[in-house]
Amino acid sequence: MRMLLKMAWRNLFRNKRRTFIAGTAIGIGLASLIFVDALMIGMKENMIDSATESFTGEAQIHRQDYQESRDVEMTLQNADSVMAALSHDPVVAAFAPRTYAFAMITSPSNVNSIQLVGIDPDKEPALSLIDETMQKGEYLGEQSERQLIIGSELADILKLSLNDRAVITVAQAFGGDMTQEMFRVTGIYHFNIPEMDKGMAFVPLKKAQEMLNLNNQIHEIAINFTNSEIAQQSKHPFWQRYNRMGNRASSWTELMPQLEAALGLTDFSTLIIAFILFGVVALGIINTLFMSIHERIFEFGVLRAVGTRPGSVGLLIFFEAGCLAFISILWGCLLGYVLTWIVSQTGIDYTGIEFAGVTFRRLLYPVLQIHQFMTYPFWVFVFTLFIGLYPARYAAKMSPAEALQKTI
Repeated sequence: MRMLLKMAWRNLFRNKRRTFIAGTAIGIGLASLIFVDALMIGMKENMIDSATESFTGEAQIHRQDYQESRDVEMTLQNADSVMAALSHDPVVAAFAPRTYAFAMITSPSNVNSIQLVGIDPDKEPALSLIDETMQKGEYLGEQSERQLIIGSELADILKLSLNDRAVITVAQAFGGDMTQEMFRVTGIYHFNIPEMDKGMAFVPLKKAQEMLNLNNQIHEIAINFTNSEIAQQSKHPFWQRYNRMGNRASSWTELMPQLEAALGLTDFSTLIIAFILFGVVALGIINTLFMSIHERIFEFGVLRAVGTRPGSVGLLIFFEAGCLAFISILWGCLLGYVLTWIVSQTGIDYTGIEFAGVTFRRLLYPVLQIHQFMTYPFWVFVFTLFIGLYPARYAAKMSPAEALQKTI
């Protein structure tokens, strides 16, 4: 066995050029798989961060069935006690209360329907990027309760600029009476998300509650965790603690099912790419081994003639496939690491591109993980040995008489 392994290693380098080409092809396939996996992990993290950091948060608490109806009267049950519990919850990094209402905004030039959002100016910056996306003007402050922040596209539609006045009309809760208030535009934001830039306006929470006749009631509490993975752990005790009193706690996976489906699609895409790359590897291995066999048919005939068993000849070819896999894996891991590390430092600019309802807000960086250099090399080695069984069987069944008729 040891002698056959030594012979296989030497035979592999009898034609260095062919071995180099085959090893490079297999190595590039492995490096590509490592890079694609790292890129997919980076894309998933980027998409989750872009979706949750922009405005949604990693989780939200609403009244039961509020998400389906969006009824302005369906306010959170026992909101004060829920926020008190959240403030002492060790897994909660930050939270912010909000109100929502469908409204009409009117300027001297135009009118448009919007979703009016009341936010807490102090707590909201820990949950969303509204304060960081201000294109003009300032974020909500304490100088006036009639401050209004609108999106850049909405400002263009209404032909509004800083310090211009706009009238917002909403229907009050618990009665449906219409109320109007005049606001002054103090800020214009740009999320690069059309739905937000065109269809949302933000006012101070207390003023929104007053307009909607909600007293101190709210519709939503947005939450960020100390560990972002909690949002994807459906059995975490957090959900049981707040799924009560007529309220429902939902993670971003429930709030954005289209994003969850898209992330599942990226895993499937990686699998498809792996199958394609393994197919290329298989063709390279078979071609290399069969070329080597046909060049040494006379040698195999001599080996068989002097008493070498068919199984030993087949095992020799099998070991050659293993040696080729070993060399290719070393080369592929090195190439994959260098390529992925370089791109992880420079990043790929996908900012502004929308996918599955999420707009990339930052550079895309591949993420290197240890499993990429353990799982994929292992399967490449196993796959190479499996493919090597065919040429090994061919060599083992070779007839000594026919082989000896071949010239060297």
